[in-house]
Amino acid sequence: MSGRDALAAHAASVLPVFDEVAAIPTPDLGHDAVSEFAEQLALDVASMDDAQRGAFLAAVGDQAFGVVQQIYVHDFVPRVRSVLDALFGPSEAEPDVESDSPPADTWPLLERFMVEVARLHALDPTLTELVRLRGARLHDCAVCKSRRSQDAIDAGASEDDFAAIDEHAASPLDAHAKAALALTDALVLTPYDVPPEVITAVRAELTDAEAVEVVLDVMRNAANKIAVALGADAATVTDGVELFRTDTDGNLEVLGTA
Repeated sequence: MSGRDALAAHAASVLPVFDEVAAIPTPDLGHDAVSEFAEQLALDVASMDDAQRGAFLAAVGDQAFGVVQQIYVHDFVPRVRSVLDALFGPSEAEPDVESDSPPADTWPLLERFMVEVARLHALDPTLTELVRLRGARLHDCAVCKSRRSQDAIDAGASEDDFAAIDEHAASPLDAHAKAALALTDALVLTPYDVPPEVITAVRAELTDAEAVEVVLDVMRNAANKIAVALGADAATVTDGVELFRTDTDGNLEVLGTA
């Protein structure tokens, strides 16, 4: 089995949308400010500063939201392919073919991708939330860090569990959760050089379907890089946390605060 085979086997409903996303045209990086912004978003979006952000906005003007979406896609699609291949075996070379008729607005396509990923259910609600929150903290997304999944809380997850993700390798979390969080870190930090011990742990502790879902969840959640890069990730609560639930259609429903 290759990485793409695993995607087809365990996320068949996601694969065609993933391919559509991959076909979104690459951004024009000819301007130094755009190139620097894209590099910062890919390497460490949490450290994006106002000077980089301002120079980028001056260069692209009212096209900023669309350009950042393109940058996100071409940052994360190769990550997903690389990590899946590291876990399952190399896929046949798949040259990126950009769409002959790309959508004028790419956001609805990205939303469709995120909804399809949210409909996967190999992971339990607690592990799904631990993976989401780990990515939120690595990317320093204020709004994402301020949210908690009601489904995970209903399943028994506590703030102690959520706090444990910061030092998950040495935490009391079980081996199953640690493997998923190590895989999350690999997608964000070392996608082209996944540590062998991470691969070993994933193979020992996660099913193939769970591993695929973690990888896709990380890409879905990493759409927060768009907001963080643009400085549009402010939390909607100033006290406590905002509770949410993902409905059966894969849409986020805000429930209130706690």
